Amino acid sequence: MSEKYIFELGAEAEEYAKENLNETEETREKALNEIHAWLTEEKTNLNARLEPRYILPFLRQSKFNIEEAKTKIINYYNLRRDNAKWFTDRDPTNPELAEIIKVGVFIPLRKLYKNQVVFLIRTAAHDPKKHSQENVFKVDHMILDIAALFEFEMAHIYGAISIFDMNGVTAYHAKQLTPGIVKRSVTAWGNYHTTSKNYDFINSPTYLNVILNIFKSFMSEKMKRCTRVHTKGIESLHQIVNKEILPEEYGGNDGKLEDLINYWYEKLVNKRDWLLEDEKYRAD
Repeated sequence: MSEKYIFELGAEAEEYAKENLNETEETREKALNEIHAWLTEEKTNLNARLEPRYILPFLRQSKFNIEEAKTKIINYYNLRRDNAKWFTDRDPTNPELAEIIKVGVFIPLRKLYKNQVVFLIRTAAHDPKKHSQENVFKVDHMILDIAALFEFEMAHIYGAISIFDMNGVTAYHAKQLTPGIVKRSVTAWGNYHTTSKNYDFINSPTYLNVILNIFKSFMSEKMKRCTRVHTKGIESLHQIVNKEILPEEYGGNDGKLEDLINYWYEKLVNKRDWLLEDEKYRAD
């Protein structure tokens, strides 16, 4: 039997989950117990986490359809097995990983927008001559895991917004984004515990269309409908989210970008043991 889950996100979120995700205390408890029994009593090839915080995201994505949730859980743990470079050796104090974290490749904003968590992905923040794209994606998932699983449970109810800042993308960055690695990245977006409602690409002049078209070629039709490309930067960004939640470098009021980056680096260091232990959870 699954451990007891207590809903602590407030009455508004509870009502939203009921109306939009079919989540009530009764359906939640029943579903958690069913998934727990499936993972522990049936012969699956999954080394899966059993606590509610790790199961609920998939139930919420599936609107508490048990069979659909099982499929999502299987896909997630297969993803972790098939992309071992992203999900092993996740030590935030490793010099190269720490350097990538500190240039700010993936930054969850500290404040929500309409109850949605906002992820700012700075695609050209790293040095492609020094940093491998595999390690960049590893860092992305490290930060995403800590943010969504421990800081922003609301993301599993209201979803997220992913904003890709394409400013500064060079031919060296583009060379790293091979069709194979882009396909794996887009597959991860569709099979992760946290999904985005919108994918916004800002600072995207037309010459970057060749890169964006590679991404789009691997997207589902639903993802394509949720993708928007903006040629402008801050002006477009302020049409997506309120500037009050953005760092100063993006025309916002929520402190400096460096402080936000350091905020998440400290979060990762504090969760270092969890990140290292987490690599064992995958499909065989």
